[in-house]
Amino acid sequence: MTSSRPTPFDLVFAPLADDRFPPIQAALAAGGSDPRDRDAFLMTREVIQFIRDLRPEDGVGGEIDQLIALVHHAYLFWLAGTPALELTTPELDTLLGAAPAAPLRGDTPPAYYTQLPERRVWAEVVPGAAHEPLDGLFLTLTPAGPLRVLGAFGLHEDRMGLSVVEVTGPRPVGLERPDGTSLFSAALPGGAAAGLASLVGAEELLELGWRAHAFAIEKSR
Repeated sequence: MTSSRPTPFDLVFAPLADDRFPPIQAALAAGGSDPRDRDAFLMTREVIQFIRDLRPEDGVGGEIDQLIALVHHAYLFWLAGTPALELTTPELDTLLGAAPAAPLRGDTPPAYYTQLPERRVWAEVVPGAAHEPLDGLFLTLTPAGPLRVLGAFGLHEDRMGLSVVEVTGPRPVGLERPDGTSLFSAALPGGAAAGLASLVGAEELLELGWRAHAFAIEKSR
């Protein structure tokens, strides 16, 4: 699994990972903790200090949960060897079309990043704010089985930071939009004519994560 574009890990964590992540790895191993266990992860002194060091001086307010999620996904991504799968435009079109089967287990890394074609999928990350493009998805199977998905939005090499949304759970069943439009259909004005797609609600992000995971399993066979 490789990607030709920088991932959120490359832009945010790569300069820090070799220094900060090995001590976290050692501490979790010494405690016999599953690194995927978010609670155990957050009880590790090295993790707490790293998150404090990443917080801006004026704090992050209610966004601390997003920062924690990003750090955890980045750590698991590093621990797995930073595997990234870059989807082509036809592959993304397939994922956004008919829903494929999604096996629970397969030959994929324990954590990986699926990168989408640039500026094809958009979402209103903050209610009332401008829509942001989805760069990709961090995907991890939790110890209990549900998929943990972290969407990385608004990523750009010239931007200091990004927006993230995390959702965890089994694959949605019978998912429909309240207004009757198709899943992933464009919500931006003129978006359909431009070939864009949109995520409306957290369940659509989770469904896209499951579809991407099914694709990764199939591609590994």
